[in-house]
Amino acid sequence: MKKTLTIWAASTILGLSALTGSYAADPNPSDWDAVKAEARGQTVFFNAWGGSQNINDYITWAGDQLKERYGVTVNHVKLDDTANAVATVVAEKTAGKDEGGRVDLIWINGENFASMKRQGLLMSPGWADKLPNWAYVDVENKPTITVDFTIPTDGMESPWGGAKLVFFHDTAREKSGPLPDSISGLVTWAAANKGRFSYPAPPDFIGSSFLKQALSEVIADPAKLLQPVNQESFQKDTQPLFDLLDKLHPNMWRSGRAFPKNYPDMSQMLADGELDIIFAFNPAEASSAIAQNKMPDTVRSFTFSGGTLGNTHFVAIPYNATSKAGALLLANFLISPEAQARKQDPNIWGDPTVLNVTKLNADDQAAFAALDLGIATLKPEELGPMLPEPHPTWMTEIEKEWTRRYGAGN
Repeated sequence: MKKTLTIWAASTILGLSALTGSYAADPNPSDWDAVKAEARGQTVFFNAWGGSQNINDYITWAGDQLKERYGVTVNHVKLDDTANAVATVVAEKTAGKDEGGRVDLIWINGENFASMKRQGLLMSPGWADKLPNWAYVDVENKPTITVDFTIPTDGMESPWGGAKLVFFHDTAREKSGPLPDSISGLVTWAAANKGRFSYPAPPDFIGSSFLKQALSEVIADPAKLLQPVNQESFQKDTQPLFDLLDKLHPNMWRSGRAFPKNYPDMSQMLADGELDIIFAFNPAEASSAIAQNKMPDTVRSFTFSGGTLGNTHFVAIPYNATSKAGALLLANFLISPEAQARKQDPNIWGDPTVLNVTKLNADDQAAFAALDLGIATLKPEELGPMLPEPHPTWMTEIEKEWTRRYGAGN
């Protein structure tokens, strides 16, 4: 895929490389007028998950705004796995392609952020907190904005939305026993409601998140999850998790011999009556699906009183991106009050904001206050405590062990 650059920018990069042997300097977000001037005419290849039509439509809308306001084209490269974009950047670095990369902006999660940061695959630190709209970001009350899966962000990724693991059920269908209030309670519920629960197989993000939630609840020492995996104690530390899964799987959909592909697949199974309980990382997901007629209006949300995982999702710029100035403009627009309010509307997406609404002007505060978050969305005080995400190395090792135990052919 080709990137669009102005002739001046292209010749400047080539000239600097030829004369000095160094790479062109990253654009400086502290000089925003210069960023806007450099970005005009650029095409930003935004690598983002493409598995949800409403999210795809939102990205299309954001791209239309960038084109109209700044002359920047946004090309949504639809991914089924963020790791594919990371692999592209890794391959380019291995080939010595330190400029002109095919990925300009990535919708990224903690595991992939940690990998890219460790390998030096991200644009130089400190750009995110220099974006003009950073002034509205809720760094005071949301620690996951500056620490991603225990890894400091160092201004190398910009927040886009909040996340909290929440479960959904259809109140129109009778179930045996009360709703579960913990992972152990879910195992008991599944035994009484055989075939009515499942989760996507890892490395799907939602499926892996379920495993992290379970591990966070059953590990003997939760503090270990905030540190890198200790290989010597890994088997002992994770044995309670796999003991729990051994009990759960025989009572799941298709007796745990097959798994939903991803969240949209699992969501459709709830809508079709194949499953009675599913989960997502967006407290407004059920309300959004109801608003789009993808779920019956009898679906409601619940969570665990002991807490569920919470995090922030981000966008990041690779070190060798072609259109860094355009990527900065897009990242900044995505945290504008306008874009964040639209994103939080369940009729559009329903993704929680990363902004501190009290920092906004009266008109923007009114726009957020006017949002109807939907009949299935829990109030903030009903969401329960937020459990921290484990260090990324835990998920790498858990996915390997899960595949060994329950993968294809097992």
